[in-house]
Formats: sequence, structure tokens, C-alpha cells
Amino acid sequence: MRQRTKTVIVLALPIQIILVKWIGGYPELVEKYYSNGIYPGISQFLRTLFGWIPFSIGDLFYLSLCILAGRYLYKRWKTIRQKPMVFLKNIAVVLSITYFLFHLLWGMNYYRRPITEKLGIEKEYTLNELQVFTKYLIEKSNYYQTKITGDSITSVKVPYSKKEIFQKTKLGYTLLKETYPDFEYKKPSLKSSLFSLPLTYMGYGGYLNPFSNEAQVNGLMPLFRLPTVSGHEVGHQLGYSAEDATNFIGFLVTAKSDDDHFKYAAYSHSLAYCLSDLSRKDSLQFKENLQDLNPGVRKNFEEVSKFWEQYENPLEPVFKSIFNTFLKANNQEEGIKSYNSVVGLLISYHTKNGF
Repeated sequence: MRQRTKTVIVLALPIQIILVKWIGGYPELVEKYYSNGIYPGISQFLRTLFGWIPFSIGDLFYLSLCILAGRYLYKRWKTIRQKPMVFLKNIAVVLSITYFLFHLLWGMNYYRRPITEKLGIEKEYTLNELQVFTKYLIEKSNYYQTKITGDSITSVKVPYSKKEIFQKTKLGYTLLKETYPDFEYKKPSLKSSLFSLPLTYMGYGGYLNPFSNEAQVNGLMPLFRLPTVSGHEVGHQLGYSAEDATNFIGFLVTAKSDDDHFKYAAYSHSLAYCLSDLSRKDSLQFKENLQDLNPGVRKNFEEVSKFWEQYENPLEPVFKSIFNTFLKANNQEEGIKSYNSVVGLLISYHTKNGF
């Protein structure tokens, strides 16, 4: 690449940033012309291109980039030290191209209309509403745990493989589109990440690769949590970037399933968010609610807790801090706390529509 071309690409970076922020100030336009305009075509093309492949092309792409970057640094270290400005310029070129592709292929969805406006629901809720809703979720979780296991003390074991869970997630979206046509899931591309172990050490259940539009799920997680996580990542594929929105969509598509294991996954996962919120706002009520849980449900919660505990490491907070900064830089003011904002969406939706 010629130096003049590199200069143009580097100078384009600040212009791109200004344009994205300016366009992002008009969510109606983003919704109409990007999220419901060019993005569906882009995403379906990428999923058609890579979705049929049984392993993650996006993961291999990231791995290849890391190897090439390491090779470049190793072979050109002397040149880099002698001409650091040239190296920094090359870095800026890569950042500029990446920034452009990220926002073209997926990232502009961060600036679309929030799901609260789309579904006519809110995030705000009172402590009393939280208490009542938490009890409702306890009843639902206890009901499906007993229905599945035949008693109240046995933890739920999902009898499906990861592939079967992915298939049932796709079916769940087929059912959901009957109520919400915008949630139609065409050209599926839902896979277990090749980087499941690193994801676990970083504390993540999955991610969407914006460059290949593959929904990547952490395949090491306890299986009874995979339905909601799978639904969450597909929500990102459909163009919903906010974490609270995709948590909500993940619940909705799983709860609407005709499979009891999926329904249990939906209610128990949402219950975990509500209990966490309640523990901060009313510790006494939180402790009382724990006593109302079937022993089998508590065992499933302990299973998840022990899973994450065994992978705790000093770098996990660093990774989450980086992701928190990334979210805030992309129009998500709450950062990583936005995951827990799903509580308000669930309460508001339940009050308005029930489930």
C-alpha cells in the first residue's frame, strides 16, 4: 500500500468517528435506513456465506490475525524500533479500516431506537414490583423444575446436545415471529465458539462476531443455561446491540418455546437477575425468597456459580473493564451494568402482556 493511500485512510479515522456520532444522534434514521434497511441484507449474506460451516470461521479469522500480528512484530522489530512513526501509522491504518467495517457490518445498530420504544415497555420499576415479580419467577422456576424432574430436590439436567439446543433456539425464533415479525431469524448461524475456554476465563457466555455475523456461544457452560445464552446471541444477529435488549429477547424466545427445559432455562435465568437485584435493594426479602426456592433449583444455581468460580482469575476484571469501556464508547451509557437492566424490561413486559 502506498504511503499516500495510508495517509488518506489514517485521516479518514477521525472523520469516521465524527460521522458515526453525528448519524447516531438520529436513531429514527438509523432504524429505518440501517437496522431495517441495509443491515438485514448484509447480515443474511454473511450468515449464508459462513453459517453452513460447522465451526467458527470468525474465530479462525481472529486467531489468524493474532498469529500474523505476532509474526509481523517478530520479523520487523528492528525496523519498528528505528521507525516508530511508520509503525504507528500502520496501526492507525488498521484501526481506520476496522472501525469502518465494524460499523458497516453491524456496529451502527448501537444507535438504533431502543427496544423500549419498539415494544412500548420501560426500564423503570419499583421495589414492590421487583419483589412481586421475583416471587412469580420463583413459582415458575419451581413449577418447571418439578415438572421436569418429578420431585423438588433433583437439579434439572438438559437431555440435549449443544447442536440440538441450537436447533431448538432456531425453532423458538420461528414461533416468536408469529407475534413479532421483526424477530424473524433467517439464514441461521449459531455455533459453539472455538475460544470457549478463553471466553470462560474472561467471564463471558458468548459473543457475536461482527465481521462474520456468527453467533458464538460458550460451549463449556452448564447446558441448562445455553438456551437463553443462544437466544441472546441470536438477538445480536438480528441487529439488537444493547445487552439488556438481547437479554430480554433471549428470555422471550426461550420462554415462548414449547419445550419445558427451555422454559425452565428462561424463568430460572431471569430469576437469577432479579435475585441479584433484590439482594442489593432488600437483603431481607432476598434471603426469604431463597428459602422459597426448590432445592433442585438451588442446585442448578450452585452449578452455575461453581462453574464460574473454578475459572476465576486476576485478569477477568481487566477484560470486563475493557468491555465496559467498549460499551460506553458505543452509546451504551450503563456499560456492562446494562446486562442487569433486563430486570426492568421483564417487569414492564410482564405487567403489560404477561408470559
